[in-house]
Amino acid sequence: MLTLPPLSLYIHIPWCVQKCPYCDFNSHGQHGELPQQEYVDDLLNDLKNDAAYVQGRSLHSIFIGGGTPSLFDASQIERLLDGVRAQIPFAPDIEITMEANPGTLEHDDFSAYCAAGVTRLSIGVQSFSSDKLNLLGRIHDKHEAEVAATKAAQAGYQSFNLDLMHGLPNQSFEEAMRDIDKAAALNPPHLSWYQLTIEPNTLFHSKPPQLPDDEALWQIYEQGQQRLAALGYEQYEISAYAKPGYQCRHNLNYWQFGDYLGIGCGAHGKITMAEDQRIYRTVKIKHPKGYLGAGDYLFDKSEVLAEDRALEYLMNRLRLMSPIPKREFESRTGLSAEVLNEGMARGAAKGLVIIQDEHWQLTAKGQMFVNELLGLFCE
Repeated sequence: MLTLPPLSLYIHIPWCVQKCPYCDFNSHGQHGELPQQEYVDDLLNDLKNDAAYVQGRSLHSIFIGGGTPSLFDASQIERLLDGVRAQIPFAPDIEITMEANPGTLEHDDFSAYCAAGVTRLSIGVQSFSSDKLNLLGRIHDKHEAEVAATKAAQAGYQSFNLDLMHGLPNQSFEEAMRDIDKAAALNPPHLSWYQLTIEPNTLFHSKPPQLPDDEALWQIYEQGQQRLAALGYEQYEISAYAKPGYQCRHNLNYWQFGDYLGIGCGAHGKITMAEDQRIYRTVKIKHPKGYLGAGDYLFDKSEVLAEDRALEYLMNRLRLMSPIPKREFESRTGLSAEVLNEGMARGAAKGLVIIQDEHWQLTAKGQMFVNELLGLFCE
């Protein structure tokens, strides 16, 4: 039987100073003054339209992403969070993350966003090499990245994250390791460390840069994991590393097949409805011109059918390194854990997973071949 999981909220602010050549997110370059007042009004109206999905729950976490949310004034972020709290109660220990770009933040803004209610900052550093930042189309330099991390540590946040990329154009092994060392020296409680990939509909896709070959990428990944572990960072998700107690609760809720409302341009949501035992996914109007003043912001709503829930759960849950509780699978999908028996048995025979009475656990090999394991449930 489906039971209501924790509820999170994703808020999308789509504007950025300029579009990066690798970015396939729903973001739009800033042209003139941003409609901050109007957009916050629409976000709160959008949330009001989703009121039926709350079902008496408090908000477990909020993530304000983009785009570059730090283009909005701290006063507007405060008005937004106050408006959200007026509609849905906050859990006492709520985590509220906001993404920020070092090139769009004045130093004083760090404290202002914290005072506005943000508890966790996620800073898009990407690299500490000015050369690599230039190739990535970033608007900040290595000095601004260093200052941003230092100021975040001093501003009173409960936690902050640094986004770091590897496998960058013409990046050597030594350069990748220097980025890790530089990031760790700034002592962030959380690091997101992930490989640059070339996505469709990006400038890099039409004009591909020279990336490290597969052997070099594997060396960077393998040695980078070992270096992060030695520096005190535990890998708890495919591309996320944290000091003890500083895992991102919002992202954990995603990967554990929890519920989340999505408001703002192109925002996605996933909602469990206890009354009819159904799971729905929602998508909001993507472009700001269509979203602003729309009143009805919903672009699409679709049901996650019972026959698709097991695979959807696994596609999310297998990103995490922790064991998969059979009871969690049943409560989040409404299915018996027995539906996975055959696929898990195939995975165990291939050395990808260990089957226990109460949970399944990926092996080290399974963590490297998640897609192969997922394929076993499609046979």
